[in-house]
Amino acid sequence: MKSVSLCLLMFSTFCCLFAKAQSPSQAGNVFIITTDGFRWQEIFSGADPAILSNTNYVSDTLLMQQFYGDSTAELRRQKLMPFFWNVIAKKGQVYGNRLYGSKVNVSNFYKISYPGYNEILTGYADPRFIPNSPKQNRNITILEHLNTLDAYKGKVAAFCSWNIFPYIFNEKRSHIPVNGGYEMLDEEGDTTNMIINQAQKNVAKKRHTRYDQLTFLGAKEYITTHHPKVLMLALGETDEYAHEGRYDLYLQQANAVDKMLAELWYLVQTDDFYKNNTTFIITTDHGRGSKKDTWANHNLFVKGSGETWMALLGAGIAPGGEERTAGQLYQKQVASTVALLLGENFETKHTVGKPLTLQHIQQPMFNSKPPVATIAAIVK
Repeated sequence: MKSVSLCLLMFSTFCCLFAKAQSPSQAGNVFIITTDGFRWQEIFSGADPAILSNTNYVSDTLLMQQFYGDSTAELRRQKLMPFFWNVIAKKGQVYGNRLYGSKVNVSNFYKISYPGYNEILTGYADPRFIPNSPKQNRNITILEHLNTLDAYKGKVAAFCSWNIFPYIFNEKRSHIPVNGGYEMLDEEGDTTNMIINQAQKNVAKKRHTRYDQLTFLGAKEYITTHHPKVLMLALGETDEYAHEGRYDLYLQQANAVDKMLAELWYLVQTDDFYKNNTTFIITTDHGRGSKKDTWANHNLFVKGSGETWMALLGAGIAPGGEERTAGQLYQKQVASTVALLLGENFETKHTVGKPLTLQHIQQPMFNSKPPVATIAAIVK
């Protein structure tokens, strides 16, 4: 009898240790990364041949064809976003290829930027109209919520190209440091920030969206210096060039975003604070027109404006690759997914979308108790 008890005890201990070793690593840090108004069509199929050859949208069609054109969608998307497809799609999870029935949608009615970012960050598709203007957000974002918790207070930040983000985060109420538009960085003897600020000052024509490269450099410096646990990096030039009808510049900026993702991933994976315990959630705030003559526009009247995509990479995310089975996700699920990855709950006075069911996440060998039949076989 003692031998049976000893076997059971040893087996139980083994199962606990094995389950712990096999369970997914919880993220200690989460980065939410967005590129404004970037269509799922380019993510999954690369440059659209019909638009790429249209001189109304491309200044040099032959040269752009050499840059981003090819015979298949797979080759074109590899050219456009090599890091996305060589690393994120192989080591992470990618959703939104509607050619396979994998759908990601906005839930808000308006399909423009402020409602889109509100939905991503609050988990709430606010039915009240929120214009793309400097109006303080009435809703609580996941970053604001986390900043009230001892584990994350002072370790939450946002760097954003669009100058409306300080209002989306309600910076005055939330006390989250939000650097948006051409806002100067805090220098305090930081020579890199001084250089970035000087570059910002020298931009002759400042628009409501800052050059993404300046936003990215400011974020990188902050990450290296302050090591935030939760960060929002919101890039905006893909949307700017699309509204201008410049498909060539839209593609070039998407390629530049891919390089930024690669550089940021290398940064976190070579920093002991972030290595192997950081998750990227990458998405967009809205879609665009699905036709070659509507691709530049988006709103509730333009078909395709509510169609988006999502990618995840890092701690807690098993390598599931490109989702090729039918399913439906919504961007209102991002906020609670951030909380889930951090082992927290996100509840507030507005409703919050349920977290993503990450079906490719690794599970322990035994979720609770090992099967009785297995125990019996070992004892025998």
